[in-house]
Amino acid sequence: MTAVSDDWQSRVDAVWQDADLTDDARIDAIDDLAQELGPDHPVALFERAGARDSAGRELEAEPLYRAALEAGLDPVRRTRTVIQLASTIRNLGKVDEALAMLRAEYDATRGGAMADEAAAFYALALTSSGEPVRAASVALTALAPHLSRYTRSVTGYAAELLDPRGE
Repeated sequence: MTAVSDDWQSRVDAVWQDADLTDDARIDAIDDLAQELGPDHPVALFERAGARDSAGRELEAEPLYRAALEAGLDPVRRTRTVIQLASTIRNLGKVDEALAMLRAEYDATRGGAMADEAAAFYALALTSSGEPVRAASVALTALAPHLSRYTRSVTGYAAELLDPRGE
């Protein structure tokens, strides 16, 4: 079961919002809260991974993210975990794996919750893999629906970046 109480989530959110905490103190606080859920709880694993990731401890975060995904998460947290794991492994030099994960998440979330977030990180991974034009197309496609004007034009130009001859 991936559900957590509102009280537990509020306490986790408070830890993340406390700008006075050091990285080590944040990790300790998240670990203490995660312990309440148990060592194999997917949300606990996700939060522990995020605390380490935020502290620049990507090597420690990666296996926790993978364990959280394997344990099963609700759809929004699963997408967040994929994005964060992919970003982490991209930073660790595993660009191809990150790109594949983000491409799949980008395709899976289109039009749904976290679609823009998936697009943003997919675009970053594309840039890291040497595909800046494709990255710009993905980013512009995600941005277009949020514009007050020119949505159709920007969408068309984003597609044209990938196929400049219109073929």
